[in-house]
Amino acid sequence: MEHVTTEEWNEALWAEAEPIYHEGFPEHGRKPRAIVRRMFERRMCALHLWREQGEAAAMALTAFDAPTDVLVIDYLAVQRRLRGRGIGLRCVASIRDWAMSVRPGCRGIVIEAEAETTAENAERIAFWQKAGFHATDYVHAYIWVPETYRAMRLGFDPERPLTDDGRELFKAITRYHEKAYRGST
Repeated sequence: MEHVTTEEWNEALWAEAEPIYHEGFPEHGRKPRAIVRRMFERRMCALHLWREQGEAAAMALTAFDAPTDVLVIDYLAVQRRLRGRGIGLRCVASIRDWAMSVRPGCRGIVIEAEAETTAENAERIAFWQKAGFHATDYVHAYIWVPETYRAMRLGFDPERPLTDDGRELFKAITRYHEKAYRGST
């Protein structure tokens, strides 16, 4: 599987990734294209695209949080028809390898997973756990969306472990969202 990453806006790569992004995340649960493009203009994120046999199979948007030395995965999606083949797990592994190579001090990865008890959310959490992530107990409620979220973490270095305090992990996630939407630093 080919993994392509860019930290600059690339119209052609986004054209391959966008249908997967739309399929994986409902309109109310994804950032509009204009916000995504502005994130690239501010040099605050990376687009990952995976191809199988030349066809776009999966995408992700990620960003480093400098104060905590962690990578935030904002979105990760696999084409619906390709799910269940281990592609998502390979994507997480390649994001991990990429993060450690471009940012040697990176301590790990954090994500936010929907906390509401539903079958769909349980499947997502099970996927992240299979990829090595651990859920925190803290449930975060944003003021601008109705869903609640739980931070999940994957540490890289046992000598510099990530906290299991979800409130602390959400500081990195919230900084990222604030920069994306409001432009704060």
